[in-house]
Order: sequence, then C-alpha cells, then structure tokens
Amino acid sequence: MALLQGRKLLEDAGVIAPTLTAEVLLAHAVGHPRSWLFAHSDEGLREVWWIHYGRYLHQRMEGMPTQYITGKQEFFGREFRVSPDVLIPRPETEHLIEAALKFAATTILDIGTGSGAIAATLALETKADVFATDISAAALQVAKQNAATLKASVAFVQSDLGSAFRDRTFDLIVSNPPYVPEADREALQREVRDYEPALALFAGSDGLSVYARLIPEAARLLKTGGRLIMELGDQSLDRVRRMIDGNWNNLEVVPDLAGKPRVLCISRLL
Repeated sequence: MALLQGRKLLEDAGVIAPTLTAEVLLAHAVGHPRSWLFAHSDEGLREVWWIHYGRYLHQRMEGMPTQYITGKQEFFGREFRVSPDVLIPRPETEHLIEAALKFAATTILDIGTGSGAIAATLALETKADVFATDISAAALQVAKQNAATLKASVAFVQSDLGSAFRDRTFDLIVSNPPYVPEADREALQREVRDYEPALALFAGSDGLSVYARLIPEAARLLKTGGRLIMELGDQSLDRVRRMIDGNWNNLEVVPDLAGKPRVLCISRLL
C-alpha cells in the first residue's frame, strides 16, 4: 500500500519514474535495500517509517533530487555520498573515466573535483598519485569523506583550478568543469536549477568561461606529452576546439551513448 500511495503522489506531481522513486525512498525510510521491500511486502510499516517516508515524498514532490534525499549516488560501480554542496555524478562522466584509463599516468590532477567521484575512481582504478582541487571548502569535505570511505588515496587541495600548484607537474589532468550558460538557467529542470550548486553548473553567459581558463592552466601544469581530458557541455565542442592553440595536439573526441560529443582529450605538445 505504501508503494502504491507513494507512486500515485509522485505521478500526480509529475515526477519522472514514480514507481522506482517510491521504491528508493521507501527503502531509504526503512533503512533496507529495495529487495527487502519485496521480501517483506506483507509487513506493516512502523510509524517512524511512515514519518520518514512522508517527508521524503514531500521533498521529492517539491523538486529535491532523489540523490540528495538519500545522500548517495552510484558512479562507476561504487556508491558516493552526495549533498547539495556537490554536483550529482552523472553516468555521462563515466566516459571521462574510460578515456583517462587508456592513458598510462603516474600523476593525475582532477580539477573541480566536487564529490570526488572522478578522483577517487581513478585512484582506485590506477596506481597513480592522484590530487584533486575544488574552490569550495564544503565540496572538499564531501570529497574527503568519499575517499576515506572507499579507501581511495587522494590528496585534496582547496584551490581555484590548479593555482595551488606552482612547482609540480602532472601526466594527466581531468576535469568536469561548469559549462552551463547563465542564459540557460531558467530552462533547466527545477531539480538541477534549484538544488544543485550554481558554482558547479554555470560558467558565464556562454558557458565557456572556465574552459578559457582551464586549457592554459593545464598547459602550465602538464608535462610534455601529458594529457588533458575534459567533459564537454552540449553544443560546446566547436567553441572549445577554437581555444586550443599550438601547445596541443592529438585531439580526440569521445561521444556519449546518445552520440553527443561528451569528452575532449588533447596532449600537451610544447
């Protein structure tokens, strides 16, 4: 009954995937995995479970992403803690991980780490020394907790891009930078616009302001032959490509599952 009621409320509120969402929220309310719900479908809910479930349904109907309600999101087969201080890791970003794993690196820098999903994943999937920066102290706290929980060795530094590093160079720099134009703010889903951190989403009027700083910063921080791998925003490939000067070669574009250009890889030439 609880699942049916929850699904109906979410459906009426226009929430996508109301059945799955009701299951996830109820499982979170009772403190068990979703499979437990079906194994105990004839069991009545305790009063405290109803209270939690009702609150979670209300939050989701108000637009709060399910991941912020449950406090977790899966990425590259691992569970990461998330909060409104960090962007929710997207499946599309796993293409960046796959591209990075093709490049043999002993030192890696993740710029704008957010939840730490990219940095922790690369630390666990490689034997590289991994560093990660973010301008947000609150985001770094989430990232540090994720790395500690997963036993991923990552050195976190609060920094605007890579400005904290003056004498160190890297084999590989990865980044999922902010790339949403300010002009697109009102067109975003309310779950994104109203709940995810603006600092991690928006990049000036055209969505390119961080790329314009990130590419020369990476040229400064990479060893000769080092690789820069960046996630791309929709419709940004051509404009980002025009920012690439003679310091770079070996340009490669990786599409996502929808065929959109999603990841840009370039090598430092000089």
